[in-house]
Amino acid sequence: MHPGIHNYSEIGKLNKVLLHRIGEEVEGLVPDNFERLLFDDIPFLKVARQEHDRFAEVLRENGVEVIYYVDETAKALSDDGVRAEFLDKFLDESNIISEGAREAIYDYLIKMPPKEMVSKLIAGVKRTDIEYHEAKSLADFISSAYPFYMDPMPNLYFTRDPGACVGNGLNVHHMSTRTRRREALLLKYMFMHNRDFAPEGSQLWYDYDHEASIEGGDVLVLNAETVAIGLSQRTTAAAIERFAENMLNKSTFKRVLVFNIPKCRAFMHLDTVFTMVDYDKFTIHPEIEGPLQLFEITLGKDGKANFTSVTDDLTNILKKVLGLPAVELIRCGGNDPMAAQREQWNDGSNTLCIAPGTVVTYERNYVTNDLLDKKGINVLTIPSAELSRGRGGPRCMSCPVNRDDL
Repeated sequence: MHPGIHNYSEIGKLNKVLLHRIGEEVEGLVPDNFERLLFDDIPFLKVARQEHDRFAEVLRENGVEVIYYVDETAKALSDDGVRAEFLDKFLDESNIISEGAREAIYDYLIKMPPKEMVSKLIAGVKRTDIEYHEAKSLADFISSAYPFYMDPMPNLYFTRDPGACVGNGLNVHHMSTRTRRREALLLKYMFMHNRDFAPEGSQLWYDYDHEASIEGGDVLVLNAETVAIGLSQRTTAAAIERFAENMLNKSTFKRVLVFNIPKCRAFMHLDTVFTMVDYDKFTIHPEIEGPLQLFEITLGKDGKANFTSVTDDLTNILKKVLGLPAVELIRCGGNDPMAAQREQWNDGSNTLCIAPGTVVTYERNYVTNDLLDKKGINVLTIPSAELSRGRGGPRCMSCPVNRDDL
């Protein structure tokens, strides 16, 4: 057992990680709800599960304690009063128009043991699950063709996004899309009521109720003084400012580096184009290598955020903040533009570093993997024919809780 939240780098030996074992929720995906639920394909559950189990097994083989969303949330909901409060909040976020349906769903779920209830919330509540059939309004009547009262949560296996462990604290994120917001509510209750996960004294840098959106794929802890964050399609300037000011005031971190990245689906988060794999090595998608706009946030004497624009080559900036004579950027897909695009779509630069110079990657990204291997990186590959349909790699599928200091 590794006590508490402790994360001061991207590459320190990984001791404890939060995953979600992919489940029935992906079978709730249909072409009718693809767009809303942020998928463009349906993973085959049986194979996706085998692939995810292999991911967890590789982590355990390398000395990592693997904890799961369902178990940790269930621990937080052992008290009846807490469970009732949580369920109310969850239903508030679930866009249920009908009062009658809401009451019926509440009664159906509250009777379940905590673990079963959490699993059901993730899988989605279908119309066939409960006895309520009466349409009391036109809205009830119209929506009755859709099979779910409450949408499933198929994105949850990307546990990186709902929150981020930074230093001795946690961000509980306000997700940018309505469909993912409920994921962070599970994490919020873990933080408040599960002392195995977040012991007394754990800090909260950003909260579920803050109005500006921020997601974990944009948060990279470069070292004990520097956090990098992507200003992206899903993380806003207002959220970055609030997180930075709060964290810099109450921690040993000295700066937040803001990467302004293109706002599009392919570059959804900073970690889809840039990750750290060793003390002095990073994977990068060639399309962001050009003149990149960066900003630095530090604290003024009054405890308020100071902003400066940084106009320098990315390697120079990284050398400076990491205190290194040289830094190497390893291109996703090498020098082949087609391989770079293909492997970036399948998260070639979305590596999970589990110790300095040791990374977990998808085996399908063989061009990038071969390149990493040639650069002396120990590459542990996992199968990903089905997992990759969700457009996220090993870093996306993991929320590191505890790492050794460098």
